[in-house]
Amino acid sequence: MKYLKAAAPILVTIGALNWGLVGSARFDAVARLTGNMSAISRAIYGLVGLSGLYFLATIPRQVKEETGVKAAA
Repeated sequence: MKYLKAAAPILVTIGALNWGLVGSARFDAVARLTGNMSAISRAIYGLVGLSGLYFLATIPRQVKEETGVKAAA
């Protein structure tokens, strides 16, 4: 679990930066570095997506820890 907690923020940041580049400059850095829809790029996209889901699932816990208030489900 500690590896997931360490890797998820990095992968979400990579995804956010990549989407920012796609939106602002029409440049897909992941595809450029690994090949367009290669197995490696698809794995990166998949890991970024799973990291986003991980963060989404942990929002209620994070809200409770930060505020002491139970998040609405």
